[in-house]
Amino acid sequence: MSTSPHAATERLILALGYGGLLPFAGLALLMWLVDAELVPFVALALQGYGAAIVSFLGGIHWGVGLRYAATHIEGHRFHLVWGVVPALLAWVALLMPAYAGLPALAGVLVLCYLVDRRTWADAGLAHWLPLRFRLTVVAALSCLLGAAAT
Repeated sequence: MSTSPHAATERLILALGYGGLLPFAGLALLMWLVDAELVPFVALALQGYGAAIVSFLGGIHWGVGLRYAATHIEGHRFHLVWGVVPALLAWVALLMPAYAGLPALAGVLVLCYLVDRRTWADAGLAHWLPLRFRLTVVAALSCLLGAAAT
């Protein structure tokens, strides 16, 4: 029995996407379980992971912008500019104390999803929006639950 390369790639994308939620959920839960003196370290780990993921979401747009620019498709400027914005916002959130930085990251995650909803269809990525929505909900809620533990 053989599977198509497309089906195998789709399974990989789903596995990596959902697997990427494990640090969000695990660290948010851990913040409620560890002794008070360890909370700042776990919070920093959650903020760091959240900032890395937010930066990754911007990188998707950078890649779309480069592809558009290479093929002379309009819209590349928006994607290139927006592609760096999430990383800058994540950096600021990382500099904040956890009680403020984690909700800020949750907000940036939602903002990234809203931008993706408006732009991914033109880039041929609309098929992935339901996955993006689910990943965003869990990641943002994890950041908010982690902030509530501080």
